[in-house]
Amino acid sequence: MKVIAFNGSPRREGNTAQAIHTVAAELAARGIDVEIVHAGNKIISGCMACGQCTKDNRCSNRSDSVNDWIEMMLAADGLILASPVYCAGVNGAMKAFLDRATYAISRGQGLMRYKVGAALVAVRRSGASSALDTLQHYLQFLEMLIPASNYWNIIHGRLPGEAALDHEGQQIMRILGRNMAWLMRVVEQGKKNVPPPDIEEKISTHFIR
Repeated sequence: MKVIAFNGSPRREGNTAQAIHTVAAELAARGIDVEIVHAGNKIISGCMACGQCTKDNRCSNRSDSVNDWIEMMLAADGLILASPVYCAGVNGAMKAFLDRATYAISRGQGLMRYKVGAALVAVRRSGASSALDTLQHYLQFLEMLIPASNYWNIIHGRLPGEAALDHEGQQIMRILGRNMAWLMRVVEQGKKNVPPPDIEEKISTHFIR
């Protein structure tokens, strides 16, 4: 099995990467491959709401790596979304990517449904809970299964490498990696014995009366 981890930090080896590596080590120890994609240092345009992704579950904007990353997400068994916290939110490039990718994927029928997805954030001081909540919304939108740790998936540090000094944060990431590996194994075994619920066609409403 394989997990794709998206590093939303502009820094390739900053505190966000440190957290990913901690989770990835636990997954690797249990026979699960992890590929890390450095997304946070790319120039990614936001969604233009053109609706063209309804045709093929791919974004009409071909000028960046979003469609390549969609292919990687669809081929993987698990997903990690990781971001630093900027002004109580995720990195702009990461959010632009996820807005486009998850909307395009959601136009299909359960393309990421029941895959395992985890989110984590690295923060200096505050705003981590709202950023983590944002990332987890994308996973929920795709009907993914979300493993837990023994606290919220947050690690603290300012300068690159300082996250290694957050011993509670490191433990959170280790437990997250173990629980994610366990859940992926459970899903793998469960598919052999328990059929998934039927997929319902999406109902879309608005609230103008």
